[in-house]
Amino acid sequence: MKVCIVGGVAGGASAAARLRRLDEKAQIILFEKGEFISYANCGLPYYIGGEIKEQDDLLVTSPQMLKNRFQIDVRVKSEVVKIDRQEKKITVEDHATGNVYEESYDKLLLSPGAAPKRPQLPGIDSEGLFSVRDVNNTLEIDAYLEKNGVTSAVVVGGGFIGLEMAENLRKRDLDVTIVEFEPQVMAPLDRELANLLHQELIKNGVSLKLGRGVAAFAKKDDGTIAVSLTDNSQVVAGVVILAMGVAPRSELAKEAGLSLGVGNSIAVDEYFRTSDPDIYAVGDAISVKSGVTGAEILLPLAGPANRQGRSAAENMIGRKVSNGKVVYGSSVVKVFDYTAACVGMNEKQLKKAGVSYLKTYIFPNSHASYYPGAKQLNMKLLFAQDGKILGAQAVGMELVEKQIDVIAAVMKLGGTVYDLEELELCYAPPFNSAKSPVNFLGFTAANILKGDMPVFYVEDLPKIDLDSAILLDVRTKGEVAAMGTIPGAVNIPVDSLRAHLDELPKSKEIYVTCQVGLRGNIASRILLQNGYRAYNLSGGFKLYQLMQMEF
Repeated sequence: MKVCIVGGVAGGASAAARLRRLDEKAQIILFEKGEFISYANCGLPYYIGGEIKEQDDLLVTSPQMLKNRFQIDVRVKSEVVKIDRQEKKITVEDHATGNVYEESYDKLLLSPGAAPKRPQLPGIDSEGLFSVRDVNNTLEIDAYLEKNGVTSAVVVGGGFIGLEMAENLRKRDLDVTIVEFEPQVMAPLDRELANLLHQELIKNGVSLKLGRGVAAFAKKDDGTIAVSLTDNSQVVAGVVILAMGVAPRSELAKEAGLSLGVGNSIAVDEYFRTSDPDIYAVGDAISVKSGVTGAEILLPLAGPANRQGRSAAENMIGRKVSNGKVVYGSSVVKVFDYTAACVGMNEKQLKKAGVSYLKTYIFPNSHASYYPGAKQLNMKLLFAQDGKILGAQAVGMELVEKQIDVIAAVMKLGGTVYDLEELELCYAPPFNSAKSPVNFLGFTAANILKGDMPVFYVEDLPKIDLDSAILLDVRTKGEVAAMGTIPGAVNIPVDSLRAHLDELPKSKEIYVTCQVGLRGNIASRILLQNGYRAYNLSGGFKLYQLMQMEF
């Protein structure tokens, strides 16, 4: 069997190595139009910031290693420009020699990846505007900063790459401004948790321009770039990093007459076959299936791409493997001292998809509170009436991704919030609490579903008529004096509540709040069992404060 693979990096290189391990006799040719066949895309911003110091550290696998160890014919600077499906041939341009030739195949794998979005705005081709694409491009950015003595930067886009570039440019002592069209950075998070990242960015000297886009760029006589925004304001910087997302590279597939899917991605079945049974596709160029809704979506992540490459290799030899087709979107980003991680869908996505959901917030410590160094986690769980987990988000300074990894595993295995309650996780004071944060998410979600903890949310506060209901703050009087309270709230500390029940008329609904929801649950249970109609504010006063923030 002769297999031609178009594109390296995550999907193509993984497929090539897996195929060789399965078939010692197969002829495998890997074509990469660039210079490097396997490099650390996700590590590129950290080279700019100096965390990764050597260029060679960005290279995962060399052509020589694939040749020596796996007997794979690797051809770099070789671009596949045409597919002849009828003759089962590809046309290749060798950019090193200018030679154009054809190569036959029995099976063809497309792993062309995705291209950074670069909208056709005035001045978009000005010198000093860069996208973070590959190793050479990253070296160009590094050289430009050095050569021009750049002291300021505009980062257009507040997603993964945008945030990572902003942090690493700050590490080079540049003044950094993030411009983001949406009202928040990190779109996979809901706004209230994204506000924690907004705080952290500002604390570390990053200026935020949220809720506005870029209208034009103009190179000035002094070498700086004027960036005009959609609100008619302007930011001037020495360099502009475009981090506005990516689009599937599907031109080659389209020209070959292969079917395309959502967002002009290459359409594949569950076994990564295209509309031509002898052609497979993997990685950022294809759509995947949402593990939450089953809908076809675009989700360009390295983990699924690697698994897809392995699966496609197995399927080429006759197996049926779909690992990497159903994706939950587990992801994480570092933002200075904070980590943000998530899995599944957020509220915005669930509403758009028309999926009904419930939610709960908790703010536990990262490990046992009595052991030094515990940091507060900010966590949110979205779930269905039957207990199905729809999504989870977490932001904090320690062990954030651990919590999301556990939830992601439960989701992949079809677990529910009741399984989160029962999980047996490692415990010792430096590492966790005996009842872990994940357990607590399960406890609170299950309490809501069982009716043990009727809840309300910050967005419900404007609907509460304080003439016919009572808003009850059960924190201590000292906390209320120091931190304030929700307007209209009456303060009765939870430890004194039983002694003051006669002050609360049973004819009125009681909406309870505390700092994070824990004491509010206790107070609600007291009230419910004494004949009151009581609801606990999920996330408490802390969440109320988070949702009031404007940036």
